[in-house]
Amino acid sequence: MIAYTMVGTRDLPQALRFYDPLCAEMGLQVCWKDEASVGYGRVEDLAFPRFYVGYPYDGNQASVGNGVMTAFQFDEPEQVDRLHRLALSSGGHDEGAPGYRPRYGEGFYAAYVRDPDGNKLAFVVYPRG
Repeated sequence: MIAYTMVGTRDLPQALRFYDPLCAEMGLQVCWKDEASVGYGRVEDLAFPRFYVGYPYDGNQASVGNGVMTAFQFDEPEQVDRLHRLALSSGGHDEGAPGYRPRYGEGFYAAYVRDPDGNKLAFVVYPRG
């Protein structure tokens, strides 16, 4: 159902230093790139949801929404751990160390970070049922 999500940036080169290694670790490819934005996904699969980072179209400065977050789903907690470490080493900020969060369901494992612009990301493993 979701075609793509986009987060804004005030500094695209800085954002790419954060997102390029993170998206590569997640197996996402650069599907679109111009002077204003970059899109990650699967080049050969237009049905696969894409994730974009770029300057706002209206020309105003990017800002962060309170309560806005993009979550990426994985199969194993180790993937979440790796992505959390990579995000922090690429200029991100910790918003919640990797771990189980039983309040969201038995087996729910997640980590939370903010990119250099303050956009919130989650890396999650849903319980297997």
